[in-house]
Amino acid sequence: MFKKILVPLDGSKLAAKVLTQVAELAKACKSQVTLIHVCHTEQMGEAPGSVLAAAAAQEKKVCQTFLSQAAQDLEAAGLKVDFACVEGVPPREIIGYADKNNYDLIAMATHGRGEVAWVLGSTAEKVVSHATVPVLLFRVLEFKPPMLKEEFFLP
Repeated sequence: MFKKILVPLDGSKLAAKVLTQVAELAKACKSQVTLIHVCHTEQMGEAPGSVLAAAAAQEKKVCQTFLSQAAQDLEAAGLKVDFACVEGVPPREIIGYADKNNYDLIAMATHGRGEVAWVLGSTAEKVVSHATVPVLLFRVLEFKPPMLKEEFFLP
């Protein structure tokens, strides 16, 4: 069914929660999995070129570290996995990478950021709206139980 699955990750533990479900799907379909992270390169203000270059180099190093670790974890579960760090605007690069490399599915997390996402949009929403391949979204939320009455009165 899905021979090649592209999994965008943003480096957060929340986004990485999709990996368990992706692993199950990949095993069932005998799929190749590619983890991708997009280093966001849009200018965020004025800064000297050397500062921007250093920031980009640091982000790429962090990207390779966390994707390498995630890939090793999936390989230990018996999957064929590779990864890619690319630069650009995340939705555009994810869609372009999937199209250029003939992926059958993009599987990614949606953080459910609420009202802000309604106004600004989200990477997941943009990928779903413009991808040329099926997109499987996993809603990942961190549940935080309400505080106990005693916690309100702690000094």
